[in-house]
Amino acid sequence: MEFKQLDIKPEGSFLKRMYHSPHVRRSAVYIVIGALLGLAYYYISEGRHTNAFELGSMAKSMLLGGFFGFFITNSPCARGKC
Repeated sequence: MEFKQLDIKPEGSFLKRMYHSPHVRRSAVYIVIGALLGLAYYYISEGRHTNAFELGSMAKSMLLGGFFGFFITNSPCARGKC
């Protein structure tokens, strides 16, 4: 019997592996784009009618936009499983 030499490489920390993952990077970009679109929607719909920004409403719009960005990249159809 012949055995091949195993090539075992150190993988690094979990955060380092996640940072180099293309899926995680794409998800982060889409979350940021979604949050910015949520902020733009807030400004167009409610923000320009008031003199001061309401941080609570603005944060809710940004979180909703960020969730949509996350959903776009992580839905089953986006991953080719529908």
